[in-house]
Amino acid sequence: MNGIDKVLAPLAGRPVLSYVLAAFDGCNLIDHIVLVVNEKSLEACRKLIAKEGLSKPIDVCVGGKRRQDSVAAGLKQLKDCDWVVIHDGARPLVTKDLIERGLEAAQESGAAVAAVPVTDTIKVAGDNRIVRQTPLRQNLRAVQTPQVFRFDIITQAYQKAKGDVTDDASLVEQAGYKVKLYMGSYDNIKITNPDDLLIAEALNRHGK
Repeated sequence: MNGIDKVLAPLAGRPVLSYVLAAFDGCNLIDHIVLVVNEKSLEACRKLIAKEGLSKPIDVCVGGKRRQDSVAAGLKQLKDCDWVVIHDGARPLVTKDLIERGLEAAQESGAAVAAVPVTDTIKVAGDNRIVRQTPLRQNLRAVQTPQVFRFDIITQAYQKAKGDVTDDASLVEQAGYKVKLYMGSYDNIKITNPDDLLIAEALNRHGK
């Protein structure tokens, strides 16, 4: 992102993060928001929150080197909590519906993750880039956030965490819990590079 914190990058005149905060603040099933940011962006995020005028209580804390370190820091801010909805601040097109459906899906096993069927054929390759396997596409899902967990499940998973993972559900799976997949949204893209901002702006404009 050319040195820019992607959650503060401008998207249709507003910071990426403001869309995420608005979605969670507007969801009646959410009681409390915890925002985990890097130290350099801490003051800017606090100013953004004050400007947004959110109705829900919100805490801000500094994250860690890895994604899982940041989530662990966020979990420490929570008390008397039944359910946790974890979402990437770089996914600005999350909706109230996605959040609510995640909480509904999680009732079955205590853990639910938004995901969409992959549309491309996936190849598993070795270090030499030689194809080792072509999994059946019908069984593959691209995982997104929100990821929803019963509070005791996600906290136990983090207490038992071993190694690096790229999403919270992986830790929950390692801890022996079942994770339910529910239908995400192809519009729910993650901002990773500047071109993604252009795509997100087009999707946001189309969705209005």
